[in-house]
Amino acid sequence: MNDTILQYLEKLATAEPQKICARDDVQQLTRRQLLEQVEIVARELLSYQHQVIGLLADNGVPWVIIDLAAQRAEVVLLPLPLFFTSDQLQHALTSSGAVGLIHDRPLTFDADFLAQSFMLDSLPMHFTTCRQSESITLPAGTAKITFTSGSTADPKGVCLSNHNQYQVSQSLLSVLHMQNVRHLALLPLSTLLENIAGLYTPLLSGGEVILLSMKKTGFSGSLAGNLQSLLNTLSHYQPDSLILVPELLSALVLAAEQGWQPPQSLRFIAVGGSRVASELIEQARRYGLPVYEGYGLSECSSVVSLNTPGHDKPGTAGKLLPHVTIQIEAGEITVTGNGFLGYIGKDTSPGNSIATGDMGYLDQDGFLVIYGRKKQLLISSYGRNINPEWVESEVLAHPEILQCILFGDAKPFCTAFIYSSLSDARMESWLTQVNQRLPSYAQIIKWRRLEHPLTVKDGLLTSNGRPRRQRIFAFFQHELEAIYQESQYGIF
Repeated sequence: MNDTILQYLEKLATAEPQKICARDDVQQLTRRQLLEQVEIVARELLSYQHQVIGLLADNGVPWVIIDLAAQRAEVVLLPLPLFFTSDQLQHALTSSGAVGLIHDRPLTFDADFLAQSFMLDSLPMHFTTCRQSESITLPAGTAKITFTSGSTADPKGVCLSNHNQYQVSQSLLSVLHMQNVRHLALLPLSTLLENIAGLYTPLLSGGEVILLSMKKTGFSGSLAGNLQSLLNTLSHYQPDSLILVPELLSALVLAAEQGWQPPQSLRFIAVGGSRVASELIEQARRYGLPVYEGYGLSECSSVVSLNTPGHDKPGTAGKLLPHVTIQIEAGEITVTGNGFLGYIGKDTSPGNSIATGDMGYLDQDGFLVIYGRKKQLLISSYGRNINPEWVESEVLAHPEILQCILFGDAKPFCTAFIYSSLSDARMESWLTQVNQRLPSYAQIIKWRRLEHPLTVKDGLLTSNGRPRRQRIFAFFQHELEAIYQESQYGIF
């Protein structure tokens, strides 16, 4: 039987107990100290064995202690994004049958939903019990529930086993060939990608995780003016690895263009969440940012494919990790291997093959190429299919463009809403260049400037930076209709 994450960490602690493995704004722990804290917290949680407990907290050492303690106590952990609204948080807790919530901040739920609240003995965290009207049956083996951001108000709960998560970490180690990784977590640990690739994988490599608060890193779903804080953090901590969303990558490239020196310590930067233009990848590398694009989804316990220093093709999502295979069915990617256990509230098992909803193919060299989401496909009024992420990635290849959202479904041409520091003239010049690389039906004919960036907090982006297109369309619907009404049709 395969080791668990805890068993692997125990082997490392036996070999080198005094090595620092986790630090945050206020403390650092050796391997031995981390596991001792895990055991103490696990004893506190033991009375909740096989029950669901939510975790609503900022990045920090306590987060990883609770995560590992839940595994030790066989508690089902429900990490909750800080950007969820109160209604979404309550939905997640209710639908999963959670008996309580560990949290580091005040709660604003309905008064009749919360029961007793007290401080944990072993950590500076609150534990509040929840009143539940009915118990929820979860798939056998569920150890963690991660809620996908989705496009609706009520996200879906994905049930994962410890083995699901461990398998991805081991595969990442096997393809990266990196030991003793010093990783700085920039995304929230409630994001499955950061939880597995940014927490477990560096720890299992024998390395160290730096778990700073979102205020300290300067990124909490959108930079929103905190770029300097992020740059200072990177320069101070000199990490080996990072995980970025495309917006963060563009911001770092722009900073490098303006004179910022990326840490020479950086060995590997993963970028995911949405498609990234190969030009932006190559530009980042010229400035000393070793960026590699990957692809994954919650239903496969995060990472499915990844470019690496040994196998790299910018513009693709990399080669498949060794524990998965894929099939292409009517253009849609189906992943086999390490499938999730099921959704909360669904009686049927998903099986080991997952229809991803993403369109793509394996090229002749075995690299995965992603077009975009099947359900996000735009179909123009001329009947042409347009993958918005493809066009957006071409626009976002310019580092001074941080966000681009394409519209054009059932319309005669494409319109983009763009957040950028470029002047109107420079923007027009850049879009002219982009349009020359695109077929006529996918070219951006009209564009509007976003005065403020779309954010996770506003509910317009997912936790990993992907646009929530239905919500964005609803938000800008009147402005979009005005654009098309004032334009002359019959352009093509």
